[in-house]
Amino acid sequence: MHATDHAIDAVGLECPEPLMILRNKVRGMAVGETVAVVATDPSTVRDFTNFCRFMGHELAESAKEGDRYRFIIRKRAKADRR
Repeated sequence: MHATDHAIDAVGLECPEPLMILRNKVRGMAVGETVAVVATDPSTVRDFTNFCRFMGHELAESAKEGDRYRFIIRKRAKADRR
């Protein structure tokens, strides 16, 4: 994982908590900033992928390491969907 601007530890939390925490964090970030998330709930893979696609943010990294899921999400402006 690369250095990020923000971090969220969602270990032990279950749906929908990790997504709600991510959504609130991204809302307060500047365009271009990144947040790293570590979670243990398998539904975060689906939830975070859909969140990024729907909101236009970049899912820069997604990996599973043991029982942990690791993500890096980059905030994008709504018009900057790629």
